[in-house]
Amino acid sequence: MPASTMSPQPAPTSPDFTPSGAGGEHLDWRRSAACADLPPHSVFTRIPSEAAAVLRACNQCPIRKECEAVVDPGRTWFDGVSGGRLWRNGRAVAA
Repeated sequence: MPASTMSPQPAPTSPDFTPSGAGGEHLDWRRSAACADLPPHSVFTRIPSEAAAVLRACNQCPIRKECEAVVDPGRTWFDGVSGGRLWRNGRAVAA
Protein backbone atom coordinates (compact mmCIF):
# COMPACT_ATOMS: atom_id res chain seq x y z
CA MET A 1 0.00 0.00 0.00
CA PRO A 2 1.48 3.43 -0.87
CA ALA A 3 2.58 5.50 2.10
CA SER A 4 0.11 8.26 1.25
CA THR A 5 -2.86 5.94 1.81
CA MET A 6 -1.63 4.25 4.97
CA SER A 7 -3.51 4.76 8.21
CA PRO A 8 -1.79 6.53 11.12
CA GLN A 9 0.20 4.25 13.35
CA PRO A 10 -0.88 3.48 16.93
CA ALA A 11 0.61 5.70 19.60
CA PRO A 12 3.58 4.50 21.60
CA THR A 13 2.75 3.09 25.01
CA SER A 14 4.83 5.76 26.75
CA PRO A 15 5.61 9.34 25.85
CA ASP A 16 9.27 8.69 26.67
CA PHE A 17 10.30 7.93 23.09
CA THR A 18 12.32 9.39 20.25
CA PRO A 19 10.11 10.41 17.33
CA SER A 20 11.31 9.89 13.79
CA GLY A 21 13.18 12.88 12.46
CA ALA A 22 14.45 13.90 15.89
CA GLY A 23 18.07 13.31 14.93
CA GLY A 24 18.29 10.07 16.91
CA GLU A 25 18.85 11.71 20.27
CA HIS A 26 16.87 10.34 23.22
CA LEU A 27 14.29 12.77 24.51
CA ASP A 28 14.31 12.60 28.29
CA TRP A 29 11.74 15.38 28.59
CA ARG A 30 9.21 13.38 30.59
CA ARG A 31 11.20 13.85 33.81
CA SER A 32 10.27 17.55 33.65
CA ALA A 33 6.59 16.83 33.07
CA ALA A 34 4.10 17.63 35.82
CA CYS A 35 2.60 14.16 35.29
CA ALA A 36 5.91 12.29 35.72
CA ASP A 37 4.95 10.88 39.13
CA LEU A 38 1.34 10.07 38.25
CA PRO A 39 0.33 6.48 37.45
CA PRO A 40 0.67 5.67 33.73
CA HIS A 41 -2.90 4.34 33.59
CA SER A 42 -4.17 7.84 34.41
CA VAL A 43 -2.03 9.41 31.67
CA PHE A 44 -3.05 6.87 29.02
CA THR A 45 -6.74 6.61 29.90
CA ARG A 46 -9.62 7.28 27.54
CA ILE A 47 -11.99 8.01 30.45
CA PRO A 48 -12.38 11.67 31.46
CA SER A 49 -12.88 10.98 35.18
CA GLU A 50 -9.64 8.96 35.29
CA ALA A 51 -7.76 11.76 33.49
CA ALA A 52 -8.79 14.54 35.90
CA ALA A 53 -5.59 14.54 38.00
CA VAL A 54 -3.38 14.53 34.92
CA LEU A 55 -5.33 17.37 33.32
CA ARG A 56 -4.91 19.42 36.53
CA ALA A 57 -1.17 18.73 36.45
CA CYS A 58 -1.03 19.87 32.82
CA ASN A 59 -2.27 23.31 33.82
CA GLN A 60 1.03 23.85 35.69
CA CYS A 61 3.33 21.86 33.40
CA PRO A 62 6.45 23.61 32.07
CA ILE A 63 6.57 21.40 28.95
CA ARG A 64 2.90 21.30 27.99
CA LYS A 65 3.46 22.51 24.41
CA GLU A 66 6.48 20.27 23.90
CA CYS A 67 4.49 17.28 25.16
CA GLU A 68 1.80 17.71 22.54
CA ALA A 69 4.37 18.37 19.81
CA VAL A 70 6.34 15.20 20.61
CA VAL A 71 3.34 12.93 21.13
CA ASP A 72 1.60 14.42 18.06
CA PRO A 73 -1.80 12.97 19.05
CA GLY A 74 -3.57 13.66 15.75
CA ARG A 75 -0.98 11.82 13.68
CA THR A 76 -0.51 8.89 16.06
CA TRP A 77 -4.15 8.35 17.04
CA PHE A 78 -3.04 8.81 20.64
CA ASP A 79 -5.27 7.80 23.57
CA GLY A 80 -4.66 9.66 26.81
CA VAL A 81 -3.61 13.08 28.08
CA SER A 82 -1.11 15.20 26.18
CA GLY A 83 -0.62 18.95 26.10
CA GLY A 84 -3.42 19.62 28.55
CA ARG A 85 -6.11 17.81 26.61
CA LEU A 86 -7.64 14.34 26.66
CA TRP A 87 -7.31 12.52 23.35
CA ARG A 88 -9.17 9.51 21.99
CA ASN A 89 -8.04 8.05 18.68
CA GLY A 90 -6.08 11.23 18.03
CA ARG A 91 -8.98 13.60 18.56
CA ALA A 92 -9.40 15.95 21.51
CA VAL A 93 -12.46 15.09 23.61
CA ALA A 94 -14.30 16.99 26.31
CA ALA A 95 -13.07 16.08 29.75
